[in-house]
Amino acid sequence: MCAPASHLREAHRAIADGVPLKGYFLWSFIDNYEWEDGYQRRFGIVHCDYATQLRTPKLSARYYADVMRTRTIL
Repeated sequence: MCAPASHLREAHRAIADGVPLKGYFLWSFIDNYEWEDGYQRRFGIVHCDYATQLRTPKLSARYYADVMRTRTIL
């Protein structure tokens, strides 16, 4: 199971357990500068080529799009 799926399943379980969960937020939409790691770590759902500024959706972006389109944790 991919990490996004396990996160969503845990959120779903929390709701079933009565947690008043009102939202789910991704840490970062796009690769960016981080104070501790500079540009070394990449963890957004959209890859940014810093030289060309080209943005390319990562597999996780496609995963979340599929989840939203189907309204199902895949």
